[in-house]
Amino acid sequence: MSPQPAQGQLRPVWLQPDYLPRGPHVYAREVDRFERESDEPEPGELVEVFDDRDRFMGHGLYNPYSDIRVRWISRGRRKELDRPREFFQRVIASADRLRRKGLRLEDVTDTYRVVHAEGDGLPGLIVDRLGDVLVCEYHSLGFWRLRDEIEFALGQLYRGMLVLHKVARLARKHEGFPEDTPTIISSDGRGLDELEDLHVEICERGIHHRIQPGLGHKTGWFCDQRDNRVRVAELAKGREMLDLCCNAGGFALQAAKAGARRVTAVDLDEVVLEKGVWAAQRNDLAVDFVHEDTFRYCRGLLQTESRPEVVVLDPHKIVSSRHNLEEGLLTYGDMNHLAFSCVRKSGFVATFSCSGALDLPTFLGMVFQSARRAERDVRLIEIMGASVDHPQRPDFPRSRYLKGALLAVD
Repeated sequence: MSPQPAQGQLRPVWLQPDYLPRGPHVYAREVDRFERESDEPEPGELVEVFDDRDRFMGHGLYNPYSDIRVRWISRGRRKELDRPREFFQRVIASADRLRRKGLRLEDVTDTYRVVHAEGDGLPGLIVDRLGDVLVCEYHSLGFWRLRDEIEFALGQLYRGMLVLHKVARLARKHEGFPEDTPTIISSDGRGLDELEDLHVEICERGIHHRIQPGLGHKTGWFCDQRDNRVRVAELAKGREMLDLCCNAGGFALQAAKAGARRVTAVDLDEVVLEKGVWAAQRNDLAVDFVHEDTFRYCRGLLQTESRPEVVVLDPHKIVSSRHNLEEGLLTYGDMNHLAFSCVRKSGFVATFSCSGALDLPTFLGMVFQSARRAERDVRLIEIMGASVDHPQRPDFPRSRYLKGALLAVD
């Protein structure tokens, strides 16, 4: 795969006269014309962008298959993309410097987000460090075409580490990836079949986990909940804790480490539960992992006298887009109603949503309505979000995809 053309060879795109900058994306309705009607850029092509007065505005990645026609990657000088490889080296090095030198994440973990798409000025690209493996998740066809440049930049920062390139499931459809595009490939030439046997041990705030980089949900680990796990664990000390939709037990294990009196973790996915059991044994922590549907487990719990003092509800992405928002809110509401019903009086509930299409005010409204349905009085203690390695753009609210609320329940 050869690098894309340097400045002067990039095809131009003109925007509508009424275009106003609204964040990191240019939508289809905001594109006016090309140099010639027959000269529309190819899917994923790096382009120069001009306003209706022929003033240079920046560089972006163009895709006619997507409603997001252009993803901005530079609003700077016109010469900034003369050498794409050097440009991406600078941007990715800046993102990495924030994590390692600014936030000092390596003091607490070997697993963190190196590049957070729009939050780091690279919309459509996610890079997570998972131990000694780097996983690039592509939500943009343009960045997939530039993966050699991305891999080179990462190689300068993390020499000798294996790099995995993974196409996000929804991006394959919405971005028009060619049918023969592999699901995942590695820098040493391995594909999906071989990478299924790859297991890596990571360490997060003193707890060791065994994961499969690039496989399963997201990149293979939920770095975004790292800080929230510790916050909830502080409350769980000396108390009984219930972790619903626990996945590999991130919340449960931190609570056990913090000194929770008893910890129960529930999930319907046997594969992730096995990872949780492994981690509990590896770290010598007592967690009762239960293979059960969350709804069924909670309804059964309500038939007993047992009530946990701390409940965590962290379900998978239920609202995938605005089209299923109403249906998804009903599911979220039912789950939260059960969570509030199960917690002991004077206890705490930490509830989350990772659905970007669900904004914070709507999420909080659903949470409070669920508490009323359960006939519980609640006080909002804290609004929670993604860990510090997930920076957000003020002009792009959807970058706050993870939202949570910590509530005291009477």
